[in-house]
Amino acid sequence: MPRATPPRREPSEVIRREPGYRPPPPPPRQAPPPPPRQSPPRQSPPRQAPPPPPRRPPPPPAAARPPVPPPAATAPPKRKKRWGRRIFATLTIIVLLAVGGLVGGAVWIDTALRRVTVFDYADRPAAGAGTTWLLVGSDSRAGLTPEQQAQLATGGDLGNGRTDTILVVHIPGLGSGAPTTLVSLPRDSYVNIPGHGKDKINAAFAEGGAPLLAQTVEEATGLHLDHYAEVGFDGFAVVVDALGGVDVCPADPIDDPLAGITLPAGCQTLDGSKALGYVRTRATPRADLDRMVHQREFMAAVMHRASSPLVWLNPWRWYSVPKAAVGSLTVDSGDHVWDLAQLGWALHGSTTAITVPIGEFTGNDSGSVVVWDSDAADQLFQALRTDSAIPKSVLDAQP
Repeated sequence: MPRATPPRREPSEVIRREPGYRPPPPPPRQAPPPPPRQSPPRQSPPRQAPPPPPRRPPPPPAAARPPVPPPAATAPPKRKKRWGRRIFATLTIIVLLAVGGLVGGAVWIDTALRRVTVFDYADRPAAGAGTTWLLVGSDSRAGLTPEQQAQLATGGDLGNGRTDTILVVHIPGLGSGAPTTLVSLPRDSYVNIPGHGKDKINAAFAEGGAPLLAQTVEEATGLHLDHYAEVGFDGFAVVVDALGGVDVCPADPIDDPLAGITLPAGCQTLDGSKALGYVRTRATPRADLDRMVHQREFMAAVMHRASSPLVWLNPWRWYSVPKAAVGSLTVDSGDHVWDLAQLGWALHGSTTAITVPIGEFTGNDSGSVVVWDSDAADQLFQALRTDSAIPKSVLDAQP
């Protein structure tokens, strides 16, 4: 081991030592203590790895969905769409119910109509253009009690089985441009009745009912009749009451005890019994001529009332009016509810209402009779057969 070098002294310092002096040996160097013995770490037994979980098949890829717009942008459209669907569904249900009601009502009316065979005779005129109806108002008291006859002022059994109203209604074909024409035939018209000689035209109904009357009208006019409809006293009044009354506007007051009415001049609403008296009265200056005018005007008023929203907005009318109409009508065996609908539609539109041209009023063994102007009448019926315009001479000669 090398000896330690004594500290260096400065030259001014003098260290004197005795002779034979030996410096003490340096202390021995101690070896560093050995590190403490550490026991070897305890080793735990090796852990066994847990078995791997069963492998599941990967889920199918999710279907691609369209991006969802922000809630604020989608809320109003969804609400509108929801309300739109509800309104559409409600309207659909209403339409289906209305259509079902119309179809069901039409089937019921068609099956409930009273029918008779009218056009069952030979030697009929050839069919012309358009469609022609024979409308009859019968004064038959059949089925009326004495109390009902008194209420309706029918005058007992006089005139039983005759006709108070005879109307020929011609509906032009499509594209003709001519209006629907109503022609009144006076009930006292003096014509030939097949198999019975000459008599008043309403005697044909008394002698042979609807078939003989239709045959008489066809022979007198030369028109081919396509349809027939008849209304009796009781049915007429019931229909008017079911409609809630009908408005008329007589120009002059009417006082007729035989018809059971006392009416002031001016517009007014008539119930069933008063309406029947109005279309039957002769207590006017022109008697039968005024009565035919009243009948045509009243028919137009009935059609206007029947199509009024005030009637059909009342649910009670939905049953009472069709029921009254079915109970009042008698039609030909070949007529159906759609034929009546066509007639109603034609009468609701523009019409021309006239009386058959009259030559004279006279009397004979049949009583007071009306004789037609044969030339003017032939022109009128020829125009109807061909869907032509009614000659001006016929219109000017109206009574």
